Amino acid sequence: MKTALRILTVALLATVAGCTPGGEADSSDEAAPSCAGVVTYENRTYLPAGEVGFTVGERLGTAETAECNDTPGEPEVAVPAGTTAAYAVEGRNPAEAIAVGDSPAAARLMEVD
Repeated sequence: MKTALRILTVALLATVAGCTPGGEADSSDEAAPSCAGVVTYENRTYLPAGEVGFTVGERLGTAETAECNDTPGEPEVAVPAGTTAAYAVEGRNPAEAIAVGDSPAAARLMEVD
């Protein structure tokens, strides 16, 4: 649960800061996506889908999170590599969306990049 909260916190902080996937601040008007919160499952990359209603289905396996540091000057907010449970999302193909988290109740919706 702590890992999921840490990933979500870093994702929110990086989104506010407007960081690029390479970890450098983006000075353009368009905010670049953050590497925090990104998971890989069956060779597909998924990004957080936001606060959308969904129903968690059966456990599919394990999703991986890569090490991420969107704020190079602040190592304490770096997210270490890790794993989390991947779940089916009722009514959605896993090639399009999955849910990830330490439990079905804590899972959040992720959509393929």
